[in-house]
Amino acid sequence: MAHPKRRQSTTRRDKRRTHYKIEAPQLAVDKTTGESHLYHRAYWLDGKMYYRGKVVMEKVQEEEAE
Repeated sequence: MAHPKRRQSTTRRDKRRTHYKIEAPQLAVDKTTGESHLYHRAYWLDGKMYYRGKVVMEKVQEEEAE
């Protein structure tokens, strides 16, 4: 029976045993705007922040005093 010459580190052992893989993020398409975004996240579109198809916030542009 073969025996290892040196002890393998726990890090190397755990790297071999892992089953984590890179996954593509799951995207949702908003019904009102048609924009794709991450689930449970608000997103900006044309200066407005949308969440669940509703405008949550509008971007405030500061006007310069003349």
